Amino acid sequence: MLLKWFPVKGKNCQKRMLILVLALTMSLSYSACRADNRMPSSASSKMPTEISTQQANSMKINIKVGDKAVTATLIDSKTTRDFVSLLPLTLTMNDLFGREKFARLPRAISQEGERTKTYEVGDIIYWSPGPDVAIYYRHDEQPIPDPGIIAIGKIDAGVEAFNVPGSVKATVEPIE
Repeated sequence: MLLKWFPVKGKNCQKRMLILVLALTMSLSYSACRADNRMPSSASSKMPTEISTQQANSMKINIKVGDKAVTATLIDSKTTRDFVSLLPLTLTMNDLFGREKFARLPRAISQEGERTKTYEVGDIIYWSPGPDVAIYYRHDEQPIPDPGIIAIGKIDAGVEAFNVPGSVKATVEPIE
């Protein structure tokens, strides 16, 4: 049928037709991607920084561990908002594998955040099977088991406050 619309004669007819079809497919795919983004690439490259700065200014928590206090920046997700609805909390955070402190939450929270099996030092995460919140203070290169973790924030500075033997008492409250 395409041959009726685009008559091509000669040696490499099939190759030319294949190239034409691939070019058309790539063009349509690119157009579909652009339509989903709804903004030119220059605008999208500026947007994440502006959103991150805005979120950082509005979603902060304070965590007191012993005589130390650390602040954390939360990400904007349904899981995080559900976590914030539990605050203030006083938790006994137990040590796990010499890499994280974790505590059971009073109830399960939303699991609609993005799951991952990797973490960085300072990450605050939700482990839904617990339901637990955890803070990573050391990286041991071990993978996270299924179903993975949901990041809810990151310690701004002072994560070493959690790198102490045994359990710690932590008070978590929003910064207003």
